[in-house]
Amino acid sequence: MTNTQHQPGTLIHYRKRDWMVLPSDDKDILRIKPLGGSEEEETAVYLPLTILNEKITSAHFPEPEATEIGAFETARILFDASRLSFRNAAGPFRCMGKLSFRPRAYQLVPLVMALKQDIVRLMIADDVGIGKTVEALIILKELMERGEVKKFAVICPPHLCEQWQAELKDKLDIDAEIIRSSTAAKLDRKIPDDQSVFHHVAFQVISIDYVKSDRRRGIFINDCPELIIVDEAHTCALPEGAKSKSQQQRYALLHDLAEDKNRNIVLLTATPHSGKDGEFTSLLGLLKPKFGNLKFETIDQNDRRKLARHFVQRKRENIKRWLKEKTEFPERDSLEIGYALSPEYQLFYHNLIRFARGISSKETDNKQTQLLRSWAAIALIKGAMSSPIMAVEMLERRKEKLITGEETIEAPSLEDTLFEDLEHISDIPRQDLIESIDFENEELNDLESLQKEAVLLQQDQLDRKIETTIKYVKQLIKEGLDPIVFCHYIATANYVANRLKNELPKNIHIEAITSELADEQRKERIDIMGKAEKRVLVATDCLSEGINLQEHFTAVLHYDLPWNPNRLEQRIGRVDRFGQSAPNIKNYILYGEDNDMDTFVLEVLIKKVVEIQKSTGVSIAIGENSKSVMAEAAKHLLFDEEKAEGKQQKLFAEETVSNELDLARKKGDNLRSIFAHESIDPETIKKDLDEVDEAIGDDQTVAQFVRSAVQQLGGNCEWDGINGYNLQAQNLPPHIKRFFNSDKVSKISFVSPTPKGYRYIGRNHQFVEQLCQFLLAIAFEPHPEYGRLARVSEIQTDAVNTKTTLVMFRVRNVIKEVASKKEAIAEEMYLWGYQSVSGNLEVLDYTTAKNLMTTAKSLSNLSKERQQEDLEAELKHFETMKPQFIDLANDRAEKLVEAHGRFKELVGGRRFEKATPVLPPDVMGVYILMPKPKSL
Repeated sequence: MTNTQHQPGTLIHYRKRDWMVLPSDDKDILRIKPLGGSEEEETAVYLPLTILNEKITSAHFPEPEATEIGAFETARILFDASRLSFRNAAGPFRCMGKLSFRPRAYQLVPLVMALKQDIVRLMIADDVGIGKTVEALIILKELMERGEVKKFAVICPPHLCEQWQAELKDKLDIDAEIIRSSTAAKLDRKIPDDQSVFHHVAFQVISIDYVKSDRRRGIFINDCPELIIVDEAHTCALPEGAKSKSQQQRYALLHDLAEDKNRNIVLLTATPHSGKDGEFTSLLGLLKPKFGNLKFETIDQNDRRKLARHFVQRKRENIKRWLKEKTEFPERDSLEIGYALSPEYQLFYHNLIRFARGISSKETDNKQTQLLRSWAAIALIKGAMSSPIMAVEMLERRKEKLITGEETIEAPSLEDTLFEDLEHISDIPRQDLIESIDFENEELNDLESLQKEAVLLQQDQLDRKIETTIKYVKQLIKEGLDPIVFCHYIATANYVANRLKNELPKNIHIEAITSELADEQRKERIDIMGKAEKRVLVATDCLSEGINLQEHFTAVLHYDLPWNPNRLEQRIGRVDRFGQSAPNIKNYILYGEDNDMDTFVLEVLIKKVVEIQKSTGVSIAIGENSKSVMAEAAKHLLFDEEKAEGKQQKLFAEETVSNELDLARKKGDNLRSIFAHESIDPETIKKDLDEVDEAIGDDQTVAQFVRSAVQQLGGNCEWDGINGYNLQAQNLPPHIKRFFNSDKVSKISFVSPTPKGYRYIGRNHQFVEQLCQFLLAIAFEPHPEYGRLARVSEIQTDAVNTKTTLVMFRVRNVIKEVASKKEAIAEEMYLWGYQSVSGNLEVLDYTTAKNLMTTAKSLSNLSKERQQEDLEAELKHFETMKPQFIDLANDRAEKLVEAHGRFKELVGGRRFEKATPVLPPDVMGVYILMPKPKSL
């Protein structure tokens, strides 16, 4: 026996239970799910081995009986329980019923773009904190639900692997395996044959640094899944001026993967353009090879349109009220905090500058050597002014190498500037620049003297920078905030954390997290901190990119100023992002008022860039101009104050940098005009999202259902007047109340981001799922303690003027992809009705029927005998209306096919076709509304 006699969507009876047949790729395997059951209960029957006394027979959904009378008010609960239990929902987006969250409207734009492509090639470059991860997950789930993708790989930096694994589980209920050096051996032991781990594991989160090596790249390319998502894609760009793709292993990997024209690729980055056009186009070339040759100065409208189909980039301001849907982001309160150096630190700084000017001004015929000396001087100032301990470490290390006679290391490349790009994050000082310089005996003596001064500053605690930090961290904690203190260097971070531990109360959890810790250790420590009542995190920039910290932290203090203004935004973006429950966050920028380096970075770089970003909405990237910025920084910081032209030289340096930034702004404006995304009609998104909300229920539906359902079962769930609901679960059935401490009031919320102190309850939460299953069960078999939900009922009401009958249908349809013949089942609830007007039958549409079901109130209690008699007559009349029910099912099937293929752009023909709908549709309930007698 094969499954050809049991078509998808039909019902069977097997092992004393009714099941729905699911699509199967194998004729010998019958995939089934209990009728009204959850996905976890799906199973399969191998037909050739079917046991004789376990026959599989066709089943039919039981029609309502006149004896199944219940209160009309519970019909709404039955309707909502049915649609909230759907996972294979009807509508244009197949995945919506299986998401643990309700997407914002703007987050569906990348999905629509993806659905318009046969093979998805997309770069999502939305601002920091908007939700690129969520947008990628929606695309992934939709392609899986449509049967276009069965395996996938997320390729990301190693420190983001756990976060991606958690997001996949939390939002999609997908258990993915992390593949990197620390897990590979364990995974290999589970593999039964000599195939690769990439072949065996269906859902992968892979460290790009693990898979990029020549030894593993070929294996992965051979066994790579149909879809890859690449996070922090900007770190994979081919360096400007590279002569071959092999100069960047990450790029070489993606380039080879992209050569398979059937592979779906989604690239994610908040900083797609580093300022170097060549690096940017190398990423675009992964989407389509010809994009790699684009020249943005001369790009025409045709190429703009083509590119816009594969690239989306939006600023936060663009989406805050997209489609009038308010998206909550915290208000950012920024403050610049100046501090003055202590007299002792001022003397040290003066001597340091004098020393730096000495090594940078030494005569040489080689311009590169001259420039590198200047950068070495700046690197020394930058490290030494970060903290006394950093000064000691840098000076002592260089002095020891000079004393031991170690050879001077090879000079770094001019391309490798001090300027902080976003592709490479390091919390180690540029000791290589300092060690590339030959020092004379006199300079060695100066080094030793500076090192002794720095030790005294550390021991005597004459560091006003740390004292100022302690003061403001205490203030933030007093205001109920949990701050992150960002530092440049490992030594500085440990120094700051130790000082804070000495100065703050013992009940505050303080932790330093740097690149010294493995990725797993960083996550573990952050998770532990999240359980503390109060916390302060001191971190280097190893946590400034990609990591979500908004759940545990609400403020950022920049202990060291970043030289790249975009790094500042990356740091604050860890807490100032979608999902932050605090209404306000603090952003404190610390700088030395009498430290020329800090004032230069703050006034010339950061403020100028922020001003341009605010006025134009364009992120400024200055990677291409970093050498000239560095050169002018050297002039600014190392000029001889005693020379008459000193002040003028300073102004000239600032003007030169400003000119560079203006050029970067103009380039950014040009790019923004190219990628202004206007190809997606917002009203189309709104219409489709409204369809989905109606089909499976939105947040308000969940809230209404839970309140009514809990009350039906003897519990209580009431609005607390603040941010959510108080749930009393002690009287609920044991298998439902187990999700809460039944002896206490539980604070719950149905919205995301969820207010602090509340527990999020979404439509796919197990609590809601169990409520749905239990209430659907008592609609068919009444419970002695909890009664039943009404499948039939009759009321008298002033909501109608003539006898009105409402019918609740559950419609199941099967749609088929024309080319592949893949089938999918979609379910929906549909309300319908009719009235007898002047002897003619007048049909009520869905909206009218639903409005009556939700608003009609019973004015008097009709006897059970009266209701049963009227209902029996109405149900007999149903036999004559079966053709109309079938027409309704066919109409819903046609609309489903149209919605499912709405975004596919085809050359002739349709992408999907309807199979025969499951007929007749299931009648879940019948309700008679009688007008009130005139005497009432």
